Amino acid sequence: MWIQREISQELRGLAKAFPVLVLIGPRQVGKTSILERTFPDHAYASLDAGTLAESAETRPEEFLATHPPPVILDEIQYAPSFFKTIKSAVDARRGENGLFILTGSQNFMLMQSVSESLAGRAAVIPFSGLSAYEWEQSQKAAGIDPSWREFVWKGGYPALWANPESSPARDRWYQGYVATYIERDIRNLLRVGNLRDFERFLRACAARCAQTLNLSELGRDVGISTPTAKQWLSVLQASNQLYLLEPYYRSLGKRLTKSPKLYFTDTGLAAYLMGFGSSEALWSSMQAGAVWENHVINQWVRWRDWHEPSLSLWYWRDQSGNEVDLLLEKDQKLIPVECKLAERPEGKDAKGIRALKNFYGPATVQSAYVACTTRSAFDIEPGVTAIPAWKAWPLA
Repeated sequence: MWIQREISQELRGLAKAFPVLVLIGPRQVGKTSILERTFPDHAYASLDAGTLAESAETRPEEFLATHPPPVILDEIQYAPSFFKTIKSAVDARRGENGLFILTGSQNFMLMQSVSESLAGRAAVIPFSGLSAYEWEQSQKAAGIDPSWREFVWKGGYPALWANPESSPARDRWYQGYVATYIERDIRNLLRVGNLRDFERFLRACAARCAQTLNLSELGRDVGISTPTAKQWLSVLQASNQLYLLEPYYRSLGKRLTKSPKLYFTDTGLAAYLMGFGSSEALWSSMQAGAVWENHVINQWVRWRDWHEPSLSLWYWRDQSGNEVDLLLEKDQKLIPVECKLAERPEGKDAKGIRALKNFYGPATVQSAYVACTTRSAFDIEPGVTAIPAWKAWPLA
């Protein structure tokens, strides 16, 4: 069963405006599927196959003649030198758009090549697993009453939901995903002496989901040095497994010197790495609030990447320990969002929001929300609204 992705129309528009479109995101989130459905008239070639990557690297003109535009080139990071050929082909057909549609699952190598060769010629779109809205619509279309708790535990990888009658077992699927990811991507990005240590590092990161990042503590728990922990964390970011939410301060210098918070790009993978074999086990655990916060952050990261790229996302904490889990910055106004795994949050749950208003002044705060599990929105106090938040909501 095909699950309709909400960004399809946006991709069509970008392909009409740019000669190159680049879709970046983790493996298995549906990059190839959405492009083949959205651009059925484009040819397709996957550079994940070693022979094609080698051909693009060593015989680029011959490869281009065999795969002329308009074409979708999958996992383009395996042929980094081919970007120069793409640039030449685009420049030779100046004024034509939608010539090359590229995908990649490794941000660092891909974005380095894009910035060096395709600056001004490419639109870059981060892509990830199913949003809560996409998943909800697919469940309703299949005649299934959607359960957000099941979705957050199971995760947004389309393969887990594509066929309600024969979807793969969740734990077996993630077992294979982690093994494949470590073997394929990590060996390509980094020479890890002990892959078992790296898997332990991955699980240690999951245990710190929605926490402030402490690299020395993280490295110590796994038995690696702080520089190694930093290097391994950068690999997880580059391969789109982790997301770091930076702190907000009016002074840019302070933004850069404070620690970010760590989130997984998919809550199902985080829950699997934490060892939760059922939805019930997750939601009755001490980690449930952190996973809920991770889920809410993910929905807004998707919204920003897919619909509103000018929207800035931060978190906020003052020296007294008051914190706001998510701070949206829009049109120079701040929109604080506090994440609470509760159906009826109370005034005490808006403590961080009140501290933020006092710190920057109420005129700076456009509106404020407590992202919770209520079925209907209600006001906790003037200017603070509790909102059903398992998916992104319209901002006031």
